[in-house]
Amino acid sequence: MNIQTGLTSIKGVGEKTAKLFARLHITNVGELLEHYPRDYEKMEAPVSVSALMPGRVCAVKAAVIGTPQVTRVRSLVIANVQAGDATGLFRITFFGMPYIRSVLKPGSVHVFRGLCQTGSTGKEKGQAGAPVSAGSRGIQGAAVIRMEQPAIFSAEDYAAVQDTLQPRYALTKGMTNRLMTRTVRAALEELDCLQEFLPEELRREYGLIPWQEAVRKIHCPKDMQELADARRRLSFNEFLSFFLGLSRLKNENQVRRVEQVLRRVPDTDRLLEKLPYRLTGAQLKVWGQIEEDMSKETAMNRLVQGDVGSGKTILAFLALLMCAANGRQGCLMAPTEVLAAQHFEALLKLCEEQDLCIRPVLLTGSTPAGEKKRIYQAIADGEYHVIVGTHALIQEKVEYRNLSLVVTDEQHRFGVRQRECLADKGEGTHVLVMSATPIPRTLAIVLYGDLNVSILDEMPVGRLPIKNCVVGTSWRPKAYSFIAEQVRSGHQAYVICPMVEEGEMDGLENVQDYAKKLEAALPGEIHIAVLHGRMKSAQKNQIMEDFAAGKTDVLVSTTVIEVGINVPNATVMMVENAERFGLAQLHQLRGRVGRGSAQSYCIFISSNENEEVMKRLKILNDSNDGFFIANEDLKLRGPGDLAGVRQSGELDFKIGDIYRDSDLLLKASALAERIVSEDPEKRKPEFASLYQWESENGNPVDFRSI
Repeated sequence: MNIQTGLTSIKGVGEKTAKLFARLHITNVGELLEHYPRDYEKMEAPVSVSALMPGRVCAVKAAVIGTPQVTRVRSLVIANVQAGDATGLFRITFFGMPYIRSVLKPGSVHVFRGLCQTGSTGKEKGQAGAPVSAGSRGIQGAAVIRMEQPAIFSAEDYAAVQDTLQPRYALTKGMTNRLMTRTVRAALEELDCLQEFLPEELRREYGLIPWQEAVRKIHCPKDMQELADARRRLSFNEFLSFFLGLSRLKNENQVRRVEQVLRRVPDTDRLLEKLPYRLTGAQLKVWGQIEEDMSKETAMNRLVQGDVGSGKTILAFLALLMCAANGRQGCLMAPTEVLAAQHFEALLKLCEEQDLCIRPVLLTGSTPAGEKKRIYQAIADGEYHVIVGTHALIQEKVEYRNLSLVVTDEQHRFGVRQRECLADKGEGTHVLVMSATPIPRTLAIVLYGDLNVSILDEMPVGRLPIKNCVVGTSWRPKAYSFIAEQVRSGHQAYVICPMVEEGEMDGLENVQDYAKKLEAALPGEIHIAVLHGRMKSAQKNQIMEDFAAGKTDVLVSTTVIEVGINVPNATVMMVENAERFGLAQLHQLRGRVGRGSAQSYCIFISSNENEEVMKRLKILNDSNDGFFIANEDLKLRGPGDLAGVRQSGELDFKIGDIYRDSDLLLKASALAERIVSEDPEKRKPEFASLYQWESENGNPVDFRSI
């Protein structure tokens, strides 16, 4: 069996099961083995009830006390039960599991494993997140331990996995973690030898284990050291693949001569004078760099990095205006249809208000076929000066008459090849990429090696800073009340959960169940919607459009909303399990609010309240500066930091993390430069296996989009 072998060749995988895997884009053994665990659980020995610690995932062997009490709050079924041992009692809550009464019989003994939380004893509220009435001695008002939705084991089953590291995978509806684990291990047992492509001396130089060993250990590590070794090697593979492609691209595009030199035009100066606000010093500096680049005989390759609200979009519009005033075409590509439509509406409004010489058009995947055909012809005839859209802009059918400028928004959502594909629609096309992802300059220069980097490090005057708070899970009821208050005031809110559905990872919130909890906890007139990356594009777009239009009050989502939606009316961002995200990604999520004139708020809820975790999160309390936070993230997330949630984020590597693995990133970049400069024609025999792996690895610089 090799990495190209179909899944049905694996023992236990039939056609029906193969269809489940296909929903995760897994169709062969290679794709299965690259579906790396999202996290690992250390199955520690069960502790006594008295030893349960809030903020930690614990296993406890306890007897069920009484019969589970089942209540219904609107559509949500809530079951509460007590369990205990000789040292005390604790409370367990299950949501949406009415059958739990037949599982947890009075007096039955089980091992319960889940996240321990605190709650005060008192009257049962019957609501998600409300205090519960239970305690080791039933003292009114005493702090007690509770678990929500713990995993339930028999003593024998738990003993079989105790003291092991158990992988947890991203799943889909109908698939269990047990099925995924069993299939991966069956594939590993039957897998033929993976040909090593890194020379032994390079592996020694960089402290890397063999490739096949890393693949086995990432799925079946015996301990944390084996896991760290496997992650290091596989992350290096990803980074090396990326930088080899980038280095070759840099060599190809060192000098691209433009078809027509663009001249500076008075139109841009007039627009700057007529704008109802003044550009910041940073904006004027970067605009000067862009204007100078576009006036040269060689093509511009520039990245503009800046926090949300720092004013990147107006710079893109100025560049597009300069292009149109020279009689040339420009295009602006956004990662989602909603964001593309918002850019188009903003540009159209600016053109009408300021009487600009721009005729824009919107082109996306959902544009009706007949309208697409008309737009294609009009673009080819040069009727439109600016084309705004999504990936539809790089389709073969789109032919530009005289494309001179390509602007891509949220650079990390597009592969380098995608950007180049669009640039190749013209002759010597200028390229301007924009990103709100706060990457430290030292890493940005390496990651965007084919681009000149400009940074907007100054915010426009008048923006209200976001008010932040970092709290534990006991604050949920107050947070829910605050969200309800903001909605009654006419505003909207986001709630972010790290998981899509139950069972993906114990102790972490998922959007499906959380939406039900919110429906039970918030007033009935508040409209709640769910959004996640596994939805079809049309469904995601509709949900985001409804939220942008104010039809939805609270959007419960995964990090899929990190980019792609601009809702000035949203004033609250609440992030569950905040401790599981990097600081830079949390800052990106925070950037979804604070876009309007009203005061905005961000609530980071941590299920782990130990001092070190809370100290790290409180960096977000102290600063709204994305670049400061990114640098702090770089300091805090060292190579040993293995936990985390990575559904989408800074750069969508499958396993590598640009902060945690920054040392590897720099080494892989240097090695790629060395290989390409020493052997540009790929003739050295010592790198033959590497070149074969590189070619079989597909497009090495295309990131997976959300």
